[in-house]
Amino acid sequence: MIVYICNVKSSTIKYLVKNYTDYKQEIITGRYITLANIEPIIKKLSDLFTIKKIGFSLKKQSIYKITIGNGKNKILFWSQMHGNESTGTKAIFDLFKFLHNPKKLKKLRDEILENCTLVFIPMLNPDGAKKFTRLNAQKIDLNRDAVALEAVESVLLNRVLYDFKPQYCFNLHDQRTIFSIGEDNKPATLSFLAPSIDKARTVTKGRKETMRIIAGINDDLKYLIPNQIGRYTDEFYPTATGDNFQKSGFNTVLIEAGHYKDDYQREITRKYNFIALISGIHQVYVIKKSTYKAYFKIPENKKNYLDLIYTNIFINDEKKAFGIYLKEQLVKNKIIATPIIKELKNYSYLNANKIVRVKHIFNSITEFESFLLEKKYFFDDFTLS
Repeated sequence: MIVYICNVKSSTIKYLVKNYTDYKQEIITGRYITLANIEPIIKKLSDLFTIKKIGFSLKKQSIYKITIGNGKNKILFWSQMHGNESTGTKAIFDLFKFLHNPKKLKKLRDEILENCTLVFIPMLNPDGAKKFTRLNAQKIDLNRDAVALEAVESVLLNRVLYDFKPQYCFNLHDQRTIFSIGEDNKPATLSFLAPSIDKARTVTKGRKETMRIIAGINDDLKYLIPNQIGRYTDEFYPTATGDNFQKSGFNTVLIEAGHYKDDYQREITRKYNFIALISGIHQVYVIKKSTYKAYFKIPENKKNYLDLIYTNIFINDEKKAFGIYLKEQLVKNKIIATPIIKELKNYSYLNANKIVRVKHIFNSITEFESFLLEKKYFFDDFTLS
């Protein structure tokens, strides 16, 4: 086996960005991704991939395991354990396309397959995905079911984990638009977490290795999305999947895909998530350049971002400002975004996807709400109810 040194070359990262459309799996786009969207792609994967149906969800939807590579470094990936968090799923299928046909990056692809065995569960919660909900059909949060194992989907993930015995796991999630980074409160486009194993958040040998992987990914991406990469809170959750996998000796990297300005379909975030996966795989088999201490230099997430801020609103001659959060739900197979309105006493420290100066007089907040619901420019592909 050849051992490779340092992070992914900057020229390679630039190539991936410039030529991303070569790797983007165009068949799946948007936020609403179900088994019906990905199953035809799975069935057409090339002979490089080994496809196995490992079981069924509570509603009898198929759950797949996909394997590629034959290297000694074993990595397990899973996505959509929360059904309404689909960005990681899209990034996985972009990665499949890259692994099948890497174009001018054949050397990198061959290194990956020589050094690593990769196992993917691209949609762990197909019932939740179909209903665009966080929970499964039993109303269980699979990410809080690692101990009780009440859900059939949790049992399947646990079985794959102990059958495969990976050195590394990548747990792919989405985070809400509210998360921000730094003094400018830019949106947290990607956030990472090395899960804790106890309430004391002890930095064990395994956590150090997970932190090293994340620090390396950050080094590769920080110039692409400057001040938009964050560190997610490492509060210990006794029943959480990542915390328990980490505690059991499986180094677990949690990736939270977040907002990029105007990217409510998360197609731009998807690109950076895809590149983060390639970088993360590369960090596994390279000589260790990044150190775990660099992980703590990644700024922690804050919650200082809104979808919109409306200023200069006059209600009964009193000047006010309002923040808008968009709550998403599935209605007739379309994602509907309903504005949740919050009056802001002080918004100087906040940022938003759009800040609008209205300079309009209303007789009541209800009248302002009616005005707001008539506006259609929040984002093009969503409908306001």
